[in-house]
Amino acid sequence: MTRALVVAATLAATACSPRLMKLPVGSGSVATLQDATAALAQATEVCAKVRTLTAEVAVSGSVSGQRVRGRLSVGVAAPASARVEAVAPFGPPVFIFTAVGDDATIFLPRDERILEHGRPDAVLEAIAGIPLDAADLDRTLTGCDSVPSVVGGGSTATQFGATWLAFRSASSDVYLRRGTATEPWEVVSAERRSSRAGVRWRAEYADRQNGIPRSIRLISLDDAGRSGRAFDLRLALSQVEIDTPLDADVFAIVVHGNVKRMTLDELRRSGAFGVQ
Repeated sequence: MTRALVVAATLAATACSPRLMKLPVGSGSVATLQDATAALAQATEVCAKVRTLTAEVAVSGSVSGQRVRGRLSVGVAAPASARVEAVAPFGPPVFIFTAVGDDATIFLPRDERILEHGRPDAVLEAIAGIPLDAADLDRTLTGCDSVPSVVGGGSTATQFGATWLAFRSASSDVYLRRGTATEPWEVVSAERRSSRAGVRWRAEYADRQNGIPRSIRLISLDDAGRSGRAFDLRLALSQVEIDTPLDADVFAIVVHGNVKRMTLDELRRSGAFGVQ
């Protein structure tokens, strides 16, 4: 069955945003290579093995100061494939987005307009403010966002007491946490720095079931990047399915008839995510 990432955004009443997760500060202590490697392996034992993920998602929050609320249906495949279909309450979808590797396409059926061969992160940044490419989207939804694959390969590991461990690199800070010294480690947060998009943002993960988070928050931090599109989105996952086969045509868009080409700037102005 074809699974898509479906975004249906509608304006909602203003509400106070929940506080950000309180992360450890200070110098901490340098974690040994053995301890850091073991903790990372434990925290990513399930999510690192995921080949495909599909789920139903409830989304709420804000983009560019406008409140949004909707339902999502998610489909991603490792290493870097994704599909997004923004379904409206009535009529054709608002947009259909697909990406394989560094090649993305977005189609606006209502306007009969299409953007082909764009960078996935630039296209998703244009519609939602979040500079995610297909691989980033896969890692984020599985809760393996930005976790270093090799401890010591350009990353440092710092321990804060018995229950926090932070991996820091040039592009991200990834935080692991456990309830007590005998409980398993989990990835709970990642702060990303995108030099290409000029934005710093955070992902927070909670309510893991079978190793996959059921609650994800994505929020821009000290600036909104070059686009000026700040975001604070909360995703609640349900009906999660792991390693369901997804055919290659899931990640392709076939259009018929006369469609007009559009630019990235025109996409930003389209209000495709429900805000302009």
